[in-house]
Amino acid sequence: MEQGSAREGVRPAYAPGAFSRAPADGRTRECRVPEQARVERAGVERAGVERAGVERPGGRPADGEQARGEHTHSEPPAPRVVQRHSVRGQILDALRAALVDGELVPGQVYSAPALGARFGVSATPVREAMQRLAVEGAVEVVPNRGFRVSERGPRELAELAEVRALIEVPVMLGLARTVPAHRWCGLRPLAEATVTAAAVGDRAAYAESDRAFHRAVLTLSGNEQLVAVADELHRRSQWPLVSGPATRRADLLADASEHTALLDALVSQDLAVVQALVREHFAGADR
Repeated sequence: MEQGSAREGVRPAYAPGAFSRAPADGRTRECRVPEQARVERAGVERAGVERAGVERPGGRPADGEQARGEHTHSEPPAPRVVQRHSVRGQILDALRAALVDGELVPGQVYSAPALGARFGVSATPVREAMQRLAVEGAVEVVPNRGFRVSERGPRELAELAEVRALIEVPVMLGLARTVPAHRWCGLRPLAEATVTAAAVGDRAAYAESDRAFHRAVLTLSGNEQLVAVADELHRRSQWPLVSGPATRRADLLADASEHTALLDALVSQDLAVVQALVREHFAGADR
């Protein structure tokens, strides 16, 4: 469990163009849109004239007429909303990482313009990202001031761990009886990613890889609603407490080692060990 620290604000490391963290597998993903094939102008104009029945000398359409399929300067440019949403998504990731790291201190109020200046962006994507965090319960809206980071105590953390256990433990035990060994072996890189993040004490990276591992396990159930609910509870359990020391590297390593041990037990279908590890994992989730 990630807890708060005494630092204020967002660390300078979140510079423009460096808001989001790289995927756990180290690969970048691109989505390229195929270039639209060009159409021969003469052929298009000829087809348009024939269909419209209007022709000028030289085979040109009459004034005001346009061949079908021919682009003009009046066509609207590609919408910019995609780019803005991309920035908002990066800011949202950065704010979530700052929450887990304790850099956004519980009880403190942060304004969108001030955070935008630190990130090197306008206040708009920051405000949009903060609104999303407010829906999730991570922050509270303070009229005319900004957003206050929610204050949470040990009791709330224990309650979240209890609810998560009620959902995930029965599902994992059921999967242990039915999922073949090779499917579990495919999750090994995700478990190792948690160990890597824990070894360097990167709490934000550990939180991300921890959720990725649990999502992958629960996805094998085929129940998308269960995966969504469990992931939201998991994210909320990673927010910092209002007081208390930051999570130690040793605690992160202990949790990460439970992931790899759990996979070993699942591969060998040792149900007794699976049950013991899963229950121990959630018992330690509220520390």
